[in-house]
Amino acid sequence: MKKYLVILLVALMLVPTLFISCSKKEAKSEPTATVEKTTEVKKAPEVKEEATKKAPETDAFRIFNGAEPESLDPALISGVPESRIIGALFEGLTTYNPEGGEALPGMAKSWDVSEDGKVYTFHLRDANWSDGIPVTAYDFEWSILRTLAPETASAYAWFPGMFIKNANEYSNGDISDASKVGVKALDEKTLKLELVGPLPYVLGALSHYSFFAVPKHVVEKYGDEWTQPGKLVGNGSFVLKDWKPQSYIDVVKNPKYYAAENVKLNGVRFYAIDDTNTGYNMYLNGELDWMTTIPGDKMDSASLRADYQVAPQLSAYYYVLQTEKVPTNNPLVRKALAKGFDRQALVDKVLKAGQMPAWGIVPEMVGYEALGDPAVEADVEEAKELLAEAGYPNGAGLPTLTILYNTSEGHKKIAEFIQQEWKNNLGVNVVLENQEWKTYLSTRRAGEFQIARAGWVGDYEDPNTFLDMFVKGSAMNGGKYDNPEYDALIFEAAQMPAGPERFAVLSEAENILINEDQAIIPFYYYTSNNLIDLDVWGGWYPNIMDRHPVKNIFKK
Repeated sequence: MKKYLVILLVALMLVPTLFISCSKKEAKSEPTATVEKTTEVKKAPEVKEEATKKAPETDAFRIFNGAEPESLDPALISGVPESRIIGALFEGLTTYNPEGGEALPGMAKSWDVSEDGKVYTFHLRDANWSDGIPVTAYDFEWSILRTLAPETASAYAWFPGMFIKNANEYSNGDISDASKVGVKALDEKTLKLELVGPLPYVLGALSHYSFFAVPKHVVEKYGDEWTQPGKLVGNGSFVLKDWKPQSYIDVVKNPKYYAAENVKLNGVRFYAIDDTNTGYNMYLNGELDWMTTIPGDKMDSASLRADYQVAPQLSAYYYVLQTEKVPTNNPLVRKALAKGFDRQALVDKVLKAGQMPAWGIVPEMVGYEALGDPAVEADVEEAKELLAEAGYPNGAGLPTLTILYNTSEGHKKIAEFIQQEWKNNLGVNVVLENQEWKTYLSTRRAGEFQIARAGWVGDYEDPNTFLDMFVKGSAMNGGKYDNPEYDALIFEAAQMPAGPERFAVLSEAENILINEDQAIIPFYYYTSNNLIDLDVWGGWYPNIMDRHPVKNIFKK
């Protein structure tokens, strides 16, 4: 065994590595700008926007958090709004360094790795739940198995299944004996994980909420109500104080947190606000401390502000196509739709915020080239030929298509642009349907749509973070894409060590997903766009994951 004893020193926070931790999640927010990773973003001189200051309703740090959270149970969430809150209430075996990007010790103070890289043994620190009961390795074993259990119906059960031996088989019901799953508490302070392969990104992935422990004694006592104020018990830096549905969630500092002395905020308020314009005006009025996204029509003025923070983001905006329903079950139709609109016109004339058009789903990374050139691949004449070959010349006879999106002016503008492009270029009729966040997520997971808007933020800087969710049976695979060759390549890559050969296998898989099957239609790559005054607040760092743990934030 190779011994890795990791001591959490202040100096470690300054390590400038780019190993990216996990926060894979549904991107719910406005479609914001994207720039090339090699581009240095420079700010223009500050422009002041006038707004009447109002007295804040709370002395807590105030965040625009988007939609009402789906749940506060780590096993039952999948979105960005939920992940920010869960990250305050719970902590995994590892945590994310927002300044350097690498995985840091969390509940695990150190770990051992086997010579073949397939077995990790974690040694837990002395830590307590917020009710004072010790956190143990048995809590992690029980919680991971709970997430995987078919009866839990976790939207993210597939994610641990891509890492832990036999986890996918257990989640799918192929095996019923939980003891065969590669997660085992050896004693109260020691947890062993057996992996499906020598996964080079596993430490980052373990900071994802699907690997979090939850308090068994509380879950069993309260059942489905365990996440309510007064009942929820966590092991994170904050505890739940109040939850006003469709308004806000308040959390306060957890005095039982093992590093409570390092947490400087006394409380955080997460505002549940769907309308980004409302949030933007609240920020200008001094009612928010951190605006997590910017309305598209405010981007020009916002980008000139001194408190505007922009960074390349490991994320993509795309449409999912339902592969089991007529007419999008026909790959010729899917390819015609993908080629039948101008991505550059979309980002230049509609979004106007510097997004980078995308043909593939995986952004360019070190050692991995982005798939195709949208300026070349998008070809209206070829799209017409493909549609005619599918039996719908000039769109004749093609049923009206429906585009589903979650409520947002930005997503609506994109859908209206696509509606017009497909009508003008291909003769295809499209209607639009918007749903509030929870309903939209449920509809997408169930596959009850023809075409659905989607966005994805990567877990770690590796192509796999964008590709593994399209394997058969994944809860994120709402389009019901099913190609055994694709699945085999994804699982083959999981058995390979890091290197060019592994990237080549993943590139082949992406080529099948996009160029051969057109299971999805990528539009563009994001950047993160935030408003926060870094002259007032410290511990907040722009990063490609757009992850900003509130336990690190402090007032200067």
